[in-house]
Amino acid sequence: MKTEELVFVPAPGRGHMVSMMEFAKRLLERDERISITVLVIRLPTPSKLESYVEELAAANSNIRFIDLPSVDRPSPELSSSIEKLVSVYIEKHKPLVQDAIINHVLSQPSTHLAGLVIDLFCTSMIDIANELGVPSYVFFTSSAAFLGLMLYLPVRHSLKGTEFSISDPDSIIPAYTHPVPSRVLPSFLFDETGGYESMLYHGTRFREAKGLIINTCAELEPHAIKSLESDKELAPIYTIGPVLNFELDKNPDFEKIIKWLDDQPSSSVLFLCFGSLGGFEPPQLAEMAAALERSGYRFLWSVRAPMPRDFRTRQIEYTNFSEILPEGFLERTKDKGLVCRWAPQLDVLAHEAVGGFVSHCGWNSILESLWNGVPIATWPVYAEQQSSAFQLVKDLELAVELTLDYRFKNPDKLVPAKEIEKAIRCLMDSENPVRRRVKDIGRRAREALMDGGSSFISLGRFIEDLLAIQK
Repeated sequence: MKTEELVFVPAPGRGHMVSMMEFAKRLLERDERISITVLVIRLPTPSKLESYVEELAAANSNIRFIDLPSVDRPSPELSSSIEKLVSVYIEKHKPLVQDAIINHVLSQPSTHLAGLVIDLFCTSMIDIANELGVPSYVFFTSSAAFLGLMLYLPVRHSLKGTEFSISDPDSIIPAYTHPVPSRVLPSFLFDETGGYESMLYHGTRFREAKGLIINTCAELEPHAIKSLESDKELAPIYTIGPVLNFELDKNPDFEKIIKWLDDQPSSSVLFLCFGSLGGFEPPQLAEMAAALERSGYRFLWSVRAPMPRDFRTRQIEYTNFSEILPEGFLERTKDKGLVCRWAPQLDVLAHEAVGGFVSHCGWNSILESLWNGVPIATWPVYAEQQSSAFQLVKDLELAVELTLDYRFKNPDKLVPAKEIEKAIRCLMDSENPVRRRVKDIGRRAREALMDGGSSFISLGRFIEDLLAIQK
């Protein structure tokens, strides 16, 4: 019997690849009539993504991985926007994607090409699906509310015709329950070098897809999902999350960190971590250190250098914490805190000793924290994290506001120790109602994935719709 083959085209970023591959695994577990091929777009410079893909391929023999040939990276003169350069780089792979499908999928007598599942940055691949006469599905790695923001861009552009300005009045975006201040919009919406143009392009093309698959669940974002589903011109919405990866690689520091947590009282530790690209200059680190010391709470702090202003250069690593943290801080806090470069985030959040999370509010991190019932204090850094932090605090009331508008491109704006300490104390307060709401949504998110749960049903509906098209 022929299987219905889905071709996955993820963006070359670990955060995007992880959730997309977990979705692929769920599909295969759910229905044996489906098979999957992943077309791997490599980054133009060596990265940890390569080893991750190798591990994935070794651990999942039922998924076929095909490495696409390399292409020239876009000229740095094209744009200073990472969104623009990534989109152009991915689009350069279009003929390679088409060739791989023709030579490795259509040529297989045991499979039938059922469609393409593409990352939100890969909308140029919709052209290939159209040429081959198969449906395309966008896998959206962020929130339903952010998808609503992306779909709002063409509507606004038809009226305004230009980028956003930080001085613009609040925006009324249907996927958000509150008016959205310009200061919490993603930086790319203000970018005049191609960032806004690129995201406008993607937001426009989403409407051409046959379906939109979102890593969220109905219980977490009821308003945003209802808003999307009420749009009669939009393709079906499939909420299949939370999709998490419980098998991430273990760093050599893993055992040391977990052992330290094992020795701490329940819900006593504040965890500070800002993603693989989130980091800070020494002046901001000094404010954070002062806040931690004054708060008196136990802490696990992942300290990393900031992204370079020119993202085409490699991110450095701090190698000596005593040189970049305030003098004597490590000695004074050695009995209450642990400072590290890397932290096994999901394992840390699952540990009973952890009682709060100061986070950059990347969507994967938000889902991991809610899944484990750990409340967040918001400290967005880049990408769509400002709007995610805003949604989490204002719309969903599932986080404590530390800052909503911090941006790594504006590091001279320090968040003072006094504000950080205040947010920490609020976050770690055992009587804070946010803590109860987060525990409740974590339980409901787990139930959503169970047989009969909202995401379980939505995934089944996606499979039924996919197979119905093939008949």
